[in-house]
Amino acid sequence: MNETIQKYIDVAVQLGMNVGLKILGAIVLWIVGRLVIRAVRGILDRNLRARKIDDTVSKYLSSVAGVLLNILLLLSVLSIFGIETTTFAGLLAAAGVAIGVAWSGLLANLAAGVFMIVLRPFKVGDDVIAGGVEGTVHSIGLFVTTIDTPDNVRTFVGNGKIFGDTIKNFSENSYRRVDLTVQLSGQADVNKAIAVLKEKIATIPNIAKTPTPVVELQTFTLAGPVIVVRPFAHQSHYGAVYSAAIQIINEEIGKLGFPAPANPIVITEHKKAAAA
Repeated sequence: MNETIQKYIDVAVQLGMNVGLKILGAIVLWIVGRLVIRAVRGILDRNLRARKIDDTVSKYLSSVAGVLLNILLLLSVLSIFGIETTTFAGLLAAAGVAIGVAWSGLLANLAAGVFMIVLRPFKVGDDVIAGGVEGTVHSIGLFVTTIDTPDNVRTFVGNGKIFGDTIKNFSENSYRRVDLTVQLSGQADVNKAIAVLKEKIATIPNIAKTPTPVVELQTFTLAGPVIVVRPFAHQSHYGAVYSAAIQIINEEIGKLGFPAPANPIVITEHKKAAAA
């Protein structure tokens, strides 16, 4: 009886040693592999920068290299446990419809990323609205595009969603129009207000000289005339020009001393006829 127990103990110890050594080897291989991948990507990034490759393309190539190297590392780790590449592929194929659907989504994101690199609707550093997210493009990856929103939140959007939706690139053109409206009272001197604002708006720093700022009468409301104020600026100065224009409008209209606009309210009283 004791010999039988000892036999089982020996088998368990031997099995534990074999499994433990495999797990230890897998951990060591994973750590070393990750360090090697990081070093390879660093060398690739430096070479691309030395060749003055565009940031959009260089970050995309670095992302592709990282994904491929990580897949090779994962297959190497699995091989330690005796799982061959063909077996791994068979397991994926047998996973069913769910993995197929997920993989089709990944393929769509992959294809969209390639098209974005080729067609270049935007590049790294551009201010865009893409996939419903507004911000500055940080990188275009193999499957996702990284955008930093105005409140400094890094957001990851699938390339397929971006490429299948409307893309607004605010940095592509040399200038962008600032749209502001000014509601005046019915007693205000419209021509004087337009002349003053046109003169002051033109003094805003970093405003585009061409086209010149537009200040004109737009429409009328019950409160009075409405003036539209439209200076132009490069995207990098858009926020500053927008704020400066609002400040100028507030100060200059206040100096003119016009009465505050107000919608007239007419109250009509209907008296009920007395009963006969």
